[in-house]
Amino acid sequence: MAEPKSLLQMAGAPLTPAPLDKAAFVLIDIQREYSEGGLKLPGVGAAVDEAAKLLTLARAKGVPVFHIVHHGRPGGALFNPEGPMSEPVAAVAPKPGETVVPKGLPNAFAKTELDALIKKTGRGELIVAGFMTHLCVSASVRAALDLGYRTTLVASATGTRDLPDPLGGVQQANQVHRATLAALADRFAIVVKDASAWS
Repeated sequence: MAEPKSLLQMAGAPLTPAPLDKAAFVLIDIQREYSEGGLKLPGVGAAVDEAAKLLTLARAKGVPVFHIVHHGRPGGALFNPEGPMSEPVAAVAPKPGETVVPKGLPNAFAKTELDALIKKTGRGELIVAGFMTHLCVSASVRAALDLGYRTTLVASATGTRDLPDPLGGVQQANQVHRATLAALADRFAIVVKDASAWS
């Protein structure tokens, strides 16, 4: 049986990561809820460290940075905007002048100004990191295609959690993560392992 190919491969699309001089860097929901709160993710420390490497690179190269933060209901159990768990993880905290975009839905472009803010930079490509791979990252990367962006997703700077399988049993976090990356790489994003893609 022939090796499977992605739709991007079959279309002859370029599979190289986004050039830093044409990209904006979008960090999705790298918040304390995932590092130490009610949704602490397996391997979260390593993913945050990789996101911090990317952020350092972006800052050094003048790549526009957009910090997305999820806000749940005030007083709610998760992502309470009035509580400490909604704050960005310290390693990737915004610096003065960097844009912070709150959102209330999985897709970072839904009911936010993110698309307009990125378009003001003149950048047409995205580099994406953050949480969770199967949810807000996937929703945002898929929406980015509809909005005309070419996205590079950094696998080691993302992560997710175990999920109940509606057909029985549990889907382990690593399985969910890898399957989501494969699905996105089929059409929606160039998936690279880590920051070394730009070395």
